Amino acid sequence: MSANRCPDCGTTPVPYPLSTGADCGDQEYKIRCDDGKLIFDSVNSSYSIAFISPETQRLVIRPASFAGDTCITTDFPKQGIQLNNSLPFNVTSSNTIMFLNCTESLFRSPLNCSSISLCHTYINGTQDAAACVDAPICCTFKAGGSTTAYSIRVRESGCSAYRSFVNLDPNAPLDRWPEPGVELQWVSPREPVCRSQADCTEGMNSTCGPDPATTGVSRCFCKSGLSWDSIAGLCA
Repeated sequence: MSANRCPDCGTTPVPYPLSTGADCGDQEYKIRCDDGKLIFDSVNSSYSIAFISPETQRLVIRPASFAGDTCITTDFPKQGIQLNNSLPFNVTSSNTIMFLNCTESLFRSPLNCSSISLCHTYINGTQDAAACVDAPICCTFKAGGSTTAYSIRVRESGCSAYRSFVNLDPNAPLDRWPEPGVELQWVSPREPVCRSQADCTEGMNSTCGPDPATTGVSRCFCKSGLSWDSIAGLCA
């Protein structure tokens, strides 16, 4: 048995378990292929996918841009990035996140909102955030805790914009920083769902049987002596 990997999106491979269609990948791991570009849909917004690493089960999305010459990101009306916590994606701890254009209420948070917070380096050193110079309160933190595992939230009572950088070295000069990005990871997929043995016949390495963890669901379980490889999507 080998899981059905989705076709390339333009020139970009779509690794298993990511799914761009109803007949490929794992339906719990849906993304979109739109005019040759991969898109990740959050609960309330859509973001382009810049990079995928099937080996580490991670992908990087591009955060929302600033709205014109303002210190407000375009996803502000939808409160930033909100993930569905019932799906297998979450924000990783590799992200250094900067909240920009914040209210004084952030001073009561555990975030670093001091005058030497790394966000000031970004604001004062890049034209992209020039409008944020006049909004002096900003905060920096590492993502991935319980409150940020599924969201990067902007709102009127907090902060109006954000930036995120993956694997950022805080001691690196600004011109050595990576492009803004938000890294997400996915949990390892289960064996593919099946309706009959015909769904598991490719390779003759698995058997369609009831899933003991989910009532009414059957899966292609690997035959004796073989193990499910969730990265390759096959029994080996």
